[in-house]
Amino acid sequence: MDAFNDDGSRDWTEPGVYEVAPGVHRIPLPLPNDGLRAVNVYALTGGEDVVLIDAGWSLDEAKDQLAEALRAIGTGFEDIREYLITHVHRDHYTQAVTLRREYGGRIGLGEGEQASLKLSSDPDGERMNAQGRLLALAGAQPVIDELVRVFGKLRPDPSIWEEPDEWLKPGKRTVLPGRDLDLVHTPGHTAGHLVFEDGTAGLLFTGDHVLPRITPSIGFEPATVELPLRDYLDSLRVVRERPDRRMLPAHGPVTASVHARVDELLAHHAERLDVMGGKIADGATTAYDAAQRLTWTRRRKELSEMDVFNRMLAVLETAAHLDLLVAQGKLTAAQTGGVRHYSVL
Repeated sequence: MDAFNDDGSRDWTEPGVYEVAPGVHRIPLPLPNDGLRAVNVYALTGGEDVVLIDAGWSLDEAKDQLAEALRAIGTGFEDIREYLITHVHRDHYTQAVTLRREYGGRIGLGEGEQASLKLSSDPDGERMNAQGRLLALAGAQPVIDELVRVFGKLRPDPSIWEEPDEWLKPGKRTVLPGRDLDLVHTPGHTAGHLVFEDGTAGLLFTGDHVLPRITPSIGFEPATVELPLRDYLDSLRVVRERPDRRMLPAHGPVTASVHARVDELLAHHAERLDVMGGKIADGATTAYDAAQRLTWTRRRKELSEMDVFNRMLAVLETAAHLDLLVAQGKLTAAQTGGVRHYSVL
């Protein structure tokens, strides 16, 4: 595998190892779906040790590509001292678990992920249980029925879920000689999401909190929270108040300014709050009703044109926006027959 300068001349998903800054390499690894095609893992080198920020999905193909990439920069799995994971989703966390078993190394994960990790590793549980309950509250029984038809009962796979060696707390941390990171808690995408700031190098490893081309799902996790969109917007403002950095995201190319993208995301969600509130004013009463009256993605797709997984995410995102409008006093909500109905004040 070849090593390249990360100058933006190649598609960000193309396999390889890309130098972002001295001692920092971006390694895109494959994902087993058609939506997000890759996840960026970042290798920090210094002396004889390596620290990975995120680790990828536990797949043979991803493991092989990561091994090739590390060899291209003169290192290997046995040199990984630590895995710093931005959040508990399987495309970031699970390969760290499988590599730790074989080669050692320590895993650090944000302390806010404890509840979701416990549910993810419960062999008697069902994946997306929480999302099913939220869909029912949103009045989206057709989406629930199709999820069951397509996926059946999804049992967690405890073989890819284990506790980290350390539950990370916000604050400064020396990760390699001459390289310090500031761990910043950014809940919203998940409750325990962290971003990692290298102030000396002017870099921010943003995980899924700030992505250059898409908006992350809000609160898609086994252990749900009351107002994930409020948490997410507050976390965006926390990042905006810090010095601007080059953005090193989990999905998408490296970009010059995290502030510029945060501004776009804040504006996007402000617009979506207005639009979704307007759908209730126009007669929609549930989150599912409102989602069906909206268009989705940059391609302006109707809800019915999306696959069932993304339909689920769209309905849950609509509910998160409507619930925030209720908390802001702009809408009111009442529950009838297990479904939440919204109305204007």
